[in-house]
Amino acid sequence: MSRYFTKTLSALEPYTPGEQLSIENLVKLNANENPYPPAPGVAAAVAAAVPGLRLYSDLTNGELNRAIAAHWGVKPENVLCGNGSDENLLLALRAFCDEETPLAFADITYSFYPVLCDLLHIPQHIIPLEADFTLDLGKYKGLHETIVIANPNAPTSLLAPVDAIEEVLRTNPDNIVIVDETYIEFAPARSTCLPLLEKYDNLVITHTFSKTHNLAGARLGFCLARPELIADMNRVKFSYSPYNVNSLTQAAGTAAIRDEVYFRWVTDKVLATRDDAARQLRQRGFTVLDSATNFLFATTDRMPCREIFEKLRERGILIRHFNAPRIDNWLRITIGTPEQMQRFLAALDGILPPQK
Repeated sequence: MSRYFTKTLSALEPYTPGEQLSIENLVKLNANENPYPPAPGVAAAVAAAVPGLRLYSDLTNGELNRAIAAHWGVKPENVLCGNGSDENLLLALRAFCDEETPLAFADITYSFYPVLCDLLHIPQHIIPLEADFTLDLGKYKGLHETIVIANPNAPTSLLAPVDAIEEVLRTNPDNIVIVDETYIEFAPARSTCLPLLEKYDNLVITHTFSKTHNLAGARLGFCLARPELIADMNRVKFSYSPYNVNSLTQAAGTAAIRDEVYFRWVTDKVLATRDDAARQLRQRGFTVLDSATNFLFATTDRMPCREIFEKLRERGILIRHFNAPRIDNWLRITIGTPEQMQRFLAALDGILPPQK
């Protein structure tokens, strides 16, 4: 870093995303991207928006908000869009945390949470997962702190029950509870906390277009909350980035979320491929956690997982390995197309010959 970098941020450790490599025939299963293209109408919608690029984008995200609201069965005033769900998280933490209001979250979860805390000077209350990586939400009752719960959790892929999250909301009435539902469309029906929105005024739910709506490169996320909470976060947004979602992304998101048929078709394909890949990994002696996401969290005692990761990388197969306490012998494997998963499994068999 330069000598001009502020001393208050000198110890900041930035978020580490999955590798982005440009290799021919690469099988990229390391960033939880959707393996299928966006909905058929997205390209035409983006092209139609090009002439309007001479103007600033709609800073209210009006048409996009209406499309999101229709998809989720809420009102447009319940919606706030951001430049990826990461920005929505930043807006929420800036609005509802400060030096005297810590953020509570799990020790093994989305690693952007502590980065945002360090950036915004927010104290952290880290609560360990159980030995089996489940989330004991009893530990979050009555904390009187802002709380973020990734559900399903990443990278563990596990889902917590809605009624347990409701108890967290009920016992922390004077603090915001953020439920990060990045992967909720891959979970069983009725797994979302959306029905709690009418009952609790301290709930913020964050979502992304990167997973089920196939727009990771467009950078579009949103959150759902009571209008007064949306107003709080908008106040932060208008203080630093009023035009945070560009016109092309707004057009792409609107077209994508309105195509319910394509959304369901893609999601069903990912779920079927996920279940088949989990079965095949277990046949190969892997322990695979029950996934409610578009990825698998797996381990084996046949070879150190770091070594498996490196050998797959040499073969043009990218998965994710975390050099972190408690999970350094686990692998996170994004679900690709059936063909990509077969290439992954074939490469894996070249590293770990099938058991007799």
